[in-house]
Amino acid sequence: MITTSTQASDNSSSHGESHGHGGSPVALAIGAIGVVFGDIGTSPLYAFRETFASHGGAPGISPDADHIHGVLSLVFWSMMMVVTVKYVLTIMRADNGGEGGSLALLALIKRNSSAKTWTGPLILLGVFATALFYGDSMITPAISVLSATEGLQYIVPGFKPWIVPTAVAILFGLFAIQSRGTDRVGRLFGPIMLTYFSMLAVLGVMHLSANPSIILETINPLNALGFFATDGFVAFVALGSVVLAVTGAEALYADMGHFGRKPIGISWLTFVYPALMLNYMGQGALILSQSSPAEAAALVKDPFFLMIPDLVRVPVIILALLATIIASQAVISGAFSLTQQAIQLGFIPRMEIRHTSASAAGQIYIPTINWGLMIMVILLVLFFQSSSALAAAYGIAVTGAMFIDTLLLSAVLFSLWRWPIWKALPLVIAFLIVDIAYFGANLIKVPSGGWVPLLIGFVIFTLLTTWSRGRELMRASMAEGSLPIEIFAKSAHNSSTRVPGTAVFMASSNSGVPSALLHNIKHNKVLHERVLILTVQVKGMPYVEDARRYECKDLGNGFYRVTIYCGFLEETDVPRLLGTLDLCGGAFEMMQTSFFLSRQTLIPSSKPGMAIWREKLFAWMLRNAASAMAFFRLPTNRVVELGSQVEI
Repeated sequence: MITTSTQASDNSSSHGESHGHGGSPVALAIGAIGVVFGDIGTSPLYAFRETFASHGGAPGISPDADHIHGVLSLVFWSMMMVVTVKYVLTIMRADNGGEGGSLALLALIKRNSSAKTWTGPLILLGVFATALFYGDSMITPAISVLSATEGLQYIVPGFKPWIVPTAVAILFGLFAIQSRGTDRVGRLFGPIMLTYFSMLAVLGVMHLSANPSIILETINPLNALGFFATDGFVAFVALGSVVLAVTGAEALYADMGHFGRKPIGISWLTFVYPALMLNYMGQGALILSQSSPAEAAALVKDPFFLMIPDLVRVPVIILALLATIIASQAVISGAFSLTQQAIQLGFIPRMEIRHTSASAAGQIYIPTINWGLMIMVILLVLFFQSSSALAAAYGIAVTGAMFIDTLLLSAVLFSLWRWPIWKALPLVIAFLIVDIAYFGANLIKVPSGGWVPLLIGFVIFTLLTTWSRGRELMRASMAEGSLPIEIFAKSAHNSSTRVPGTAVFMASSNSGVPSALLHNIKHNKVLHERVLILTVQVKGMPYVEDARRYECKDLGNGFYRVTIYCGFLEETDVPRLLGTLDLCGGAFEMMQTSFFLSRQTLIPSSKPGMAIWREKLFAWMLRNAASAMAFFRLPTNRVVELGSQVEI
């Protein structure tokens, strides 16, 4: 019933925030700290220690001064290059009506470059980035909550056997409360995360005071280069763990629509980035303060929790646990938002979407996604058992998505913004070098766990592309031999009995005759006084102005073809939208209106288009898609469904 539009005439700001955000920049910046930075904010719990551990068959790194300075310099410049320059200063300028994220960027490119030959491969890359995000949204809650739960062993002796059961219980509780909405919990996010980041900074400063020279060593890029010159392949492998420090950078772009580019940038540059680096440097200073290599080696196995003074150990670890829950909540909410966009853009079948807030349209709950994520997250915890084991699986999904974001950005720079080659090419090359290095370092981890997000990504990519391609083939099959609506309206008027009221026939295309209308004439031989053939068309922008919401064409004899345009973040509430329409024969009275839906039963065939196994997969997805009645918010007592069989 939904089609996407990529008309180039629908111009929106390609870099700039075109829809407002309530509140002052300072208030929005504080709010962003509570929602946007949860993922990257929990990285200090495990990122630094994993850099020194052994991965991919390479030996662990000795925690001496040269290596600690090299790792800290890598962390600092990774955050500077990836988060600050790439995302905050560059990619976040490529908004789609103020919205960010891979799908929003993809819709922007499609709308402005639909005729270009390279658009097809970029669409596939954008869909794969979406698939990788789902893998990330499964691993993030698992590794974040598990890493914080491991900290409880430092305040409860003998707690180690209870780490996994406790993490599973916390995660189950987190997913169980999703249906209640995040409005009340969300009000606590900002203050808790402000306290958490302040705690990170204070802990770091406490240990830096004994070794302040480490600050200069950290910002010196020669230490990072010297690390590679000295250790070669071992340093390259360590790069796969350094990237854990920037996981969550893509969330800045995905959540841009909630807070705006400037507040997120202010939060990052003035508070979050300094707090994170102070804590990482504090961890390094703690290890360097040890008098023997053995003591340093013992501390590097868990420097974050061992840097906490005994006096405040309990509240700090509890605060860290709360921060990981908030980080997980943000990723789960992001998965709901991404799914809604993907449904509207035609990549995912219709699903039940519940709005959990009367005032905030973005607060939604999707039961299928929620319970599916919960099952996968708990399975990951039970399979890997520790945050260190999960770290091997974590980086590859994030680096893969970042690499694809750079490719999509290159299309924006060259095709949409039309930057000159001398300006755009060096920037793209610099980003690609960094992304390829990180992604390559994480490929080494594929045998030890990196295969998990790749497998998840390929499975979800197959589902997304199968649904998109199947819908195209099904629409093409239904359009074959379709009678022009103008001719049908004249012949149907003369051969059918007209009855009072309005009939709305939902159509997936704005041409031809819906199968439900054909079947109604064939079997019932009646027509209502007013007949609307209604298509809901989702545009490649987040919101559509009311002035451009409707198109109505009078076909004569009481027939009208109506197109309602929605953005990919808007709810397709057909009765509400028709209630604001005073065209096509006057206002609509719902008690005098009947809605007719077509329900297709797919018959796989040997026709060219898709492999038989994909046709059967598409048929299964079609059978399990949510009812169009619920998706379009149609009144249950005013709906008639008429079925038909379709071959593709």
